[in-house]
Amino acid sequence: MTESSEWLIYRGAGEPHDGMSRLPPPPPWRDFSARGAETSAEPGEDGDGSRDRRLGAHRHLAELHRPGAEELDMINAALYLRRPLLVTGSPGAGKSTLAHSVAYELGLGDVLRWSVVSRSTLQDGLYHYDAIARLQDVQIAAQGGYGSAAGSPGSVEAIGGYIRLGPLGTALLPSDTPRVLLIDELDKSDIDLPNDLLNVLEEGEFEIPELRRLADRLPDGEAEVLTADGTKVRVRDGRVRCTSFPFVVLTSNGERDFPAPLMRRCVHLELGRPDHNRLATFVRAHLGDEAARAGDDLIARFLERSHSELLATDQLLNALYLTDAAAPPSRERLADLLIQRLDRPR
Repeated sequence: MTESSEWLIYRGAGEPHDGMSRLPPPPPWRDFSARGAETSAEPGEDGDGSRDRRLGAHRHLAELHRPGAEELDMINAALYLRRPLLVTGSPGAGKSTLAHSVAYELGLGDVLRWSVVSRSTLQDGLYHYDAIARLQDVQIAAQGGYGSAAGSPGSVEAIGGYIRLGPLGTALLPSDTPRVLLIDELDKSDIDLPNDLLNVLEEGEFEIPELRRLADRLPDGEAEVLTADGTKVRVRDGRVRCTSFPFVVLTSNGERDFPAPLMRRCVHLELGRPDHNRLATFVRAHLGDEAARAGDDLIARFLERSHSELLATDQLLNALYLTDAAAPPSRERLADLLIQRLDRPR
């Protein structure tokens, strides 16, 4: 094998070989190995290992974010005012990371994340009632002769088992300290969603009609439902009301404008392009000091191009990881292939 092809795992030669054994560990942001550790836990494990991994992820993301003075002011303004923080900026500017940084530093637990797509509705964020699953369970129970006895799928008490709160609904549960909610890429939503959010974000409460209708038939008017992060909570009278307004971060890549009523209810933070020092800190947090020093020239080229092209910082990380872990022969050529402008003409 020639020196120029030593880094190749797949050679395109049409012959089997053991090149896969030379594949280095994945980039930290693409390492899914912890999932196996979580699912293979021994019976009786108390779950501390899983919690440590989640806290480690918080810590890692918090290290990536180095807010400037304006960012600090606007984040704290949103905290003081109990208002959502609308964060706009180009892809990779650190909008999502901001939420993790606040959650970790203030000890507010795991970030609840709602990734918005064009089909997302307000109810997706609030809760989901699986009526079809309940109907199927009722039919199965009837075949077994259980009918609608207490505790069976057809009983009033069982309805909560078919309701799961969404990220927004979970964030609005009463608590002593606020949860952090990331509503990611709101600009990708249907045109109605920003307006639909107004009342919930203003009032800090919502109703679950399926439970509201049955409140007088439920024990103490309460039903046990599942939260977005998998815990069980009791909802009284079919209504969820926050006692501490969550720290809500809405992100946008600037693909659309939002209605004035939403803007009025938010604190708006515009993230500009990162400078060299912030990018180097970002790289060090992901890949270490040595990779940041070795990739200083690529960081400088990335910054120069970003003045006239739309680029994302994860493109830079991809290029630097290959430079550090795989050492491809044509370093600059491969970097140019990986760091392609996102707004290039079609």
